[in-house]
Amino acid sequence: MTLILISFAVLLMMIMLLRIPIAFAMGVVGFFGFAILNGLTWENIGNFRWSIPLSMASNRIVDTAQDYGLSIIPLFILMGNLITRSGLSKQLYAASYAFLCHKKGGLAMATIAACGGFSAVSGSSLATAATMAKVAMPPMRKYGYSDALATASIASGGTLGILIPPSVMLIVYGLLTETSIRELFAAGLIPGILGIFLYLGAVKYVVWRDPSAGPSAEVMSWAERLHALKGVRDILGLFILVMGGIYLGIFTPTEAAGIGAGGALVIALLRRSLSLSSLFKTLADSALTSATLFVIIIGALIFSDFINRAGLPGMMVDFVLSLDVAPILVIFVILMIYIILGMVLESFSMLLLTIPVFFPIVSELGYSLVWFGIVAVIVVEISLITPPVGMNVFVLSSIIRDVKTGTIFRGVLPFWTADIIRLLLVVFIVQISTWLPDMIYK
Repeated sequence: MTLILISFAVLLMMIMLLRIPIAFAMGVVGFFGFAILNGLTWENIGNFRWSIPLSMASNRIVDTAQDYGLSIIPLFILMGNLITRSGLSKQLYAASYAFLCHKKGGLAMATIAACGGFSAVSGSSLATAATMAKVAMPPMRKYGYSDALATASIASGGTLGILIPPSVMLIVYGLLTETSIRELFAAGLIPGILGIFLYLGAVKYVVWRDPSAGPSAEVMSWAERLHALKGVRDILGLFILVMGGIYLGIFTPTEAAGIGAGGALVIALLRRSLSLSSLFKTLADSALTSATLFVIIIGALIFSDFINRAGLPGMMVDFVLSLDVAPILVIFVILMIYIILGMVLESFSMLLLTIPVFFPIVSELGYSLVWFGIVAVIVVEISLITPPVGMNVFVLSSIIRDVKTGTIFRGVLPFWTADIIRLLLVVFIVQISTWLPDMIYK
């Protein structure tokens, strides 16, 4: 147990103080931890059989690189990048704007609706926040929206990207816990939609308290609204094809990712939004993002091999069972740990560090791993707008430089509260996340 505690302390120091990328920090700690478990000491460091930890690490690298199921990651990333290139963000905002702009806080509502739609195909919270900031901020400033409401709606709306399928975060969770990605995608749909509606409610609350924070714009005719919808019908059709095919079992998630990437390429070509140079840049960006994720996954798996070999999951399960408390109390302790870690750790790092430790406990307590995956990702969403880290807030602050970070954090508070409400609903009403996968696959 002493070795495990020292390893976690070293890992956190490398990530938080030395700013070493999490992939290499987890890989290094896992590698040397595994070596120590197999007899490495200061005295025998020169004579130690390094082939043991090297074999473990090399097997993880080779197995991950050759895993056909992992091809879903670069394909969905490519799909998201191609759709982004096709100008979807502006058209989604235009469609949402047409239906909501005449309401108090309507532009902020349109931003959240557009973020939900954009994140559903991009799968990235940071990319959603960064892209929508350029699209939604100018019209909100034109109509006199407060900086707090305008920026908070973008930062909060961007968090939807890691839950609404296809979600890279859910894919990584499925890989780490060997949980069905298809079931995770089905489970994330209703909580994701619930998040959009709760965020809309948060906007209504803000403008109820201060009507000047979100003035209404002009009413658009039905002809203008229908015209705005035409801009998103092909993307909507592709999303229905990809996700509907997964849900109905017509094709596997990996096959769906290939169809989605191919369909996105066709849409981008038909819209004439791709030149040869922009296509090359899109492919290069997708390859770079995919390679980064693969390195992170390999580092996480090496670290997971170490803590499993050290027996940490078994020790944690035995400790929890010895407490003789209600299982729901254990879940709440886990959630509190997540929220505290979210204040100081980047969201992806938090998930990778904790899932190998927590999921055996959750499984032993009799909870569904699909349900816990949704709960974990919702908490990660909350961490994206929780101070002092709040990655979405800092991304937004770097793009909109004339708005202070503190202003964004103040504006985010009603949306953070909405996220807490959603988290409690999903925890206490398990069917919110399990009803759809149970109906389709059971």
